[in-house]
Amino acid sequence: MAGLRLIVGLGNPGAEYLRTRHNAGFWLVDALAASQGERWSFDGKLHGETSRVRLGGEPVWLLKPSTFMNKSGIAVVSALRYYKIEPEQCLVAHDDLDLPAGTVRLKFDGGHGGQNGLRDTFAHLGHGKFHRLRIGIGHPGHRDKVTGWVLGRPSAQDEDAILGGIGRALDVLPLATDGQFDKAMQQLHTNEGGSR
Repeated sequence: MAGLRLIVGLGNPGAEYLRTRHNAGFWLVDALAASQGERWSFDGKLHGETSRVRLGGEPVWLLKPSTFMNKSGIAVVSALRYYKIEPEQCLVAHDDLDLPAGTVRLKFDGGHGGQNGLRDTFAHLGHGKFHRLRIGIGHPGHRDKVTGWVLGRPSAQDEDAILGGIGRALDVLPLATDGQFDKAMQQLHTNEGGSR
């Protein structure tokens, strides 16, 4: 399978959303850009901020949609078309209610699990044949509490766990960029570290 050429972090733009659980995808691409000293620049035609890093020696584009979560597909599809990248060469990093805080999982294809950014990306692509990095944020216990939960800030303990999971994900991304998804998945899923 071809390696990654685009990593999209899902989240909401604006300072008030910065540290919310829903922005875990932004946290990942921000950490990746920062680790290589790269800056972000806004690109109107791509409906978001872009940066470029090298992973395993290969150049990879990073994208943070500025469309708000439920319109993420506009930015994802614009970037794929502009850079001439196939969906299967794209990884979308997003928060996931079904995983405990600190658990991270790589996945290809499958459903959107009710995640609005994924749902909109599906709608614009017409399918789900792209890679995902599911970043666990835990669940509030009842569906009526979900909106406040995802748009709220995690506890200090959960934030540490989420950032730890993101750190482990960053360690395996060079394998994914090289097309070694099975190896990246195996390494990530067996190295849970201190997560619950």
